[in-house]
Amino acid sequence: MTIFKEIVEEEYLTVSETKDLLADIEAERALDEDRELRYELARAIDHVNRFALLETEDAKALVEELKELEKVDEPTAYKIANLLPRDRQELRTVFAQQRYSVSGEELDEILNVIAKYA
Repeated sequence: MTIFKEIVEEEYLTVSETKDLLADIEAERALDEDRELRYELARAIDHVNRFALLETEDAKALVEELKELEKVDEPTAYKIANLLPRDRQELRTVFAQQRYSVSGEELDEILNVIAKYA
């Protein structure tokens, strides 16, 4: 027997946005004493607390500014905002799966945008 699940909606989030959502869930669960956090939820909360480097508004602004650049599509903008690469080499790994190459000048332009927020 196979159970198929249908994707109803998909939305990209930065780690900072996810941190806010999980904080709300954690606060809701804390109100109910009989309900404890599942292991996966506790690990997810720990992860976002450790890796959310930007404030939510800054992360959203960074994504919007990155999406305005020619070679950066929406999924890549979110990936860059979550990873905050510091140099060309780290940034190249983000584009490694793309079917196009990014020039050094374009990488520098992206890194300049990141530098405004990081």
